[in-house]
Amino acid sequence: MAEAVTGAPAAPARPAPSAAVVAATTAVRPRLFTPSPAPLSRVALHLGCRLLAECQNTRRRQDTGTGRVGDSVRAVGSILRRLTRRHGTLAELLTGRGNGIGLIRLVLALAVVTSHARPLGFGASDLGHHLFNRQTNVGTMAVYGFFVLSGLLITRSARRTGLGRYLWHRGLRIFPALWVCLLVTALLVAPLVALRENGTVAGFFDEPWEPGGPLAYAQANWWTGVRQYGIEGLLAETTPWGRRTGDSIFNGALWSLKYEMLCYLAVFVLAATAVLRQARRFVLALAVALYLAIAANWWSTGRWTGPAKTVSGSVELPLLGNVGYHWLLYLGFLFALGASFDLYRERVPVNDLLGLGSAALLAGSLLVGGFAVLGLPAFAYLLIWMSVRMPRRLHAVGRRNDYSYGIYIYGFVGQQVMASLGWSRWGFVPFVLLSVAVAGAAAVLSWKLVEQPALRLKDWTPSPVVRLSRRWARPRPPAGVAPRPAVAVPAVVPAPAVASVGGSPGSAGSGAGRAGEPGPPVDAPTGRFGVPR
Repeated sequence: MAEAVTGAPAAPARPAPSAAVVAATTAVRPRLFTPSPAPLSRVALHLGCRLLAECQNTRRRQDTGTGRVGDSVRAVGSILRRLTRRHGTLAELLTGRGNGIGLIRLVLALAVVTSHARPLGFGASDLGHHLFNRQTNVGTMAVYGFFVLSGLLITRSARRTGLGRYLWHRGLRIFPALWVCLLVTALLVAPLVALRENGTVAGFFDEPWEPGGPLAYAQANWWTGVRQYGIEGLLAETTPWGRRTGDSIFNGALWSLKYEMLCYLAVFVLAATAVLRQARRFVLALAVALYLAIAANWWSTGRWTGPAKTVSGSVELPLLGNVGYHWLLYLGFLFALGASFDLYRERVPVNDLLGLGSAALLAGSLLVGGFAVLGLPAFAYLLIWMSVRMPRRLHAVGRRNDYSYGIYIYGFVGQQVMASLGWSRWGFVPFVLLSVAVAGAAAVLSWKLVEQPALRLKDWTPSPVVRLSRRWARPRPPAGVAPRPAVAVPAVVPAPAVASVGGSPGSAGSGAGRAGEPGPPVDAPTGRFGVPR
């Protein structure tokens, strides 16, 4: 059969071994003729060849080093692809309350307290002053961060609410907690300090409204402008900061609130003039102009490192007191930059590489120089990037209980009192921990007893305003057109017996609902506060 298929003669058959040979061979090597399945043999041979080849390749890579370099290059490429991937825009990611702004605000408030621990407890410079080449310090950077976030959030609030409601919300957020803090300081803290320093409170309330008195302190600072820092000369000789400045100072942290109030009023004007909705380029141009002014001021110093030149000059404003041009320039730029982030939110990319690059640029400018022109914009973007890229489990911090404002306004007072008691003698770290604990406890009480109840009134509207808004919402006839006389309509209109093809018999002459005619004389359905739906 083989010859017929292949066309070649078949190989001669090999003679079978004799029984004796087979027995002898089996006795010597019993496994020589043990049957084994052919597929397993081929698999074993294949695996052996693969193992041998891999060993040779591994030895070659160890000799040349190309394998390790290739693996490193691939790992770096994977990381770069992950970093350069765009996660979306600010409009897509910063929606609702699912963000980390609450945690960032809390960290910034604690940074202010920590930075103030050195000058208030030990009479030294603020934390980070020398490390950052005297360009700034940790407390000032925290204030910068507050203004960036305020510009973002306040502009969003002004876009979504009416002008009256915007002012009402801002007043509820700032004034109740501030007023209670001033009264607690003037009527509770200051008398206790006077009792400790003078041994008595006799004469403390003899002239409370005179300059330097406790009630004069509350009145002078009632509208966020700090025009009186001390009360009856207290804390001037018993605290390191008082001995350094020679003044009585109870709450120096309130200095930034007047600049915050000015920014609120500026946003109100922009919203009233429809700039926020129709001319957002003006806000961006304002931010650019302020940045160029900062760059020119930094360039005038003639050096790369060191502090920027202080902008001289100030203006006296009603209720707010003295407003310095220097802080108005820097804080106004950061607020305008935050507002620009919100107005151009659909064009602001959220990119991890940009976020890490901003962090590196900020660190380099703080340690080397150029913080005013490089570090400030980088710090602003870094805060925005962190607010949307931090883990989601951290978004809950500060969502229901926002203690940052209370920590900010009570931290300075508590540190001054503790310094007068000599609690800084235990060292910097214990003094910081005590300061945070006292400020945190005061902030919790302020939130539970003052701020949160005040914010529950955000949707409240006085009755006269409701009646006035309803009156304005009533439709009025155009000028020169007499009002349509009222037509008596029966309470129940009987249905027609026969309907025509074009409609009911009474529909042709009713005139109700025709286009071009004024609406009914009664009020239209209204939503909340009498606004027509």
